[in-house]
Amino acid sequence: MGGSVKEVRSKQELDAAVAAGAPAALHFWASWCDASKHMDKVFSQLAIDFPLANFLRVEAEEQPEISEAYAVSAVPYFVFFKDGKVVDTLEGANPSSLANKVAKVAGPINPGAPAAPASLGMAAGPAVLETVQEFARGNGSSQVQQQGALEVRLQQLINSQPVMLFMKGSPEAPKCGFSQNVVDILKKEGIKFGTFDILSDAEVREGLKKFSNWPTFPQLYSKGELLGGCDIATAMHDSGELKEVIKDHGISIAASDEATNEKTGSGKAGITESTGLSSALTSRLESLINSGPVMLFMKGKPDEPKCGFSRKVVEILRQEKVEFESFDILSDDEVRQGLKVHSNWSSYPQLYIKGELIGGSDIVLEMQKSGQLEKVLLEKGIVQKENLEDRIRKLISSSPVMLFMKGNPDAPRCGFSSKVVNALKEEGVAFGSFDILTDEEVRQGVKTFSNWPTYPQLYYKGELIGGCDIVMDLKNGGELKATLSE
Repeated sequence: MGGSVKEVRSKQELDAAVAAGAPAALHFWASWCDASKHMDKVFSQLAIDFPLANFLRVEAEEQPEISEAYAVSAVPYFVFFKDGKVVDTLEGANPSSLANKVAKVAGPINPGAPAAPASLGMAAGPAVLETVQEFARGNGSSQVQQQGALEVRLQQLINSQPVMLFMKGSPEAPKCGFSQNVVDILKKEGIKFGTFDILSDAEVREGLKKFSNWPTFPQLYSKGELLGGCDIATAMHDSGELKEVIKDHGISIAASDEATNEKTGSGKAGITESTGLSSALTSRLESLINSGPVMLFMKGKPDEPKCGFSRKVVEILRQEKVEFESFDILSDDEVRQGLKVHSNWSSYPQLYIKGELIGGSDIVLEMQKSGQLEKVLLEKGIVQKENLEDRIRKLISSSPVMLFMKGNPDAPRCGFSSKVVNALKEEGVAFGSFDILTDEEVRQGVKTFSNWPTYPQLYYKGELIGGCDIVMDLKNGGELKATLSE
């Protein structure tokens, strides 16, 4: 306490600080993340304004045990504690929300006095300061008024340039492959455009999704009208429609000077002029990037990730049932440093699909949540991997009555299978079958799936009826046909 931020270096240290019961705010940050650095300045100022609360900081990648305990998959990320329990969280760079949540947890500085973190000052900007002060005074403007103010701000941003691109990063340093593609297209078309980095403002980032009814970024606008995202911009560019739409909106287009600016030489011998990397390293990096349709550059290996962000992307790819190759950048510093330059992406993990950079953990997570990741995988021709359990479920449900047996109905390969086949035929029951002798993986997998160690196994509408003894008991009792037709 006392107006400073304490660096946490172990989970035990954090647990002890939280267990003390005082109000506390915990900031997960990363040295490579500009938004984290910006929010850390705000966080430090709030520590001065609320000296009775604990302000704690954790470098997310350096403390994977703590990051995993709080399910951190993107930075900046904040966790708020009261009476030793988690009461709130915040993801993203939103100074106003951070100050509001701190005030809720820590309460006013003096009893009966409003908490007014004036020290936010220009670090948060006048608009944010005004919002925080209004909240602290307890006046609490209504959600409708706040939404209206946000919509006005969004409309102003959209109209701030004739052609406006809301993207991740900046034109000089895009933070995702889709944003990079749209920037390249606009430059090729000779279209002048303004941009806004949605990673720098969570309020704009989330608000614009609802305002435009478009769930992903980038978003391209012309004279205030939404044209679409990367796919639409690419299609319009390929068909020549993009330039026509821009002209129809009365926007002049400069002649593209890409060709005249293109360097014909390769610079110094063996050096790629655009990046400064050696030709040999560039060739190696491109070979690695294209070594699989889906390629993940990560810290550690898929079964042993060495950071929470890498672990999160691995989990997402497995949830999406995607087969992927990986490269442990901790095993090769030349690749680790070179790929940052080659991709113009300063951190890890980095995910590539068909040679195209998708982004890091925060972008992959957002794409999964919005359904964009599945869409991109399908568009790139990446087919989901079917795991054994899914395959078994499909086999079981492939027929209302399904028999896993040795051999086939016309040529059973064991007496028990033959008995069940004859019983079903005598009862006039139509059934499907699978010869478990033809597929050892299915043979062993079905035993585990059903928790039934022998064959044959008879299923009805996806549910296990039993083996030979049970089937024969049902038949002899006159219940078999009724059981298989309920």
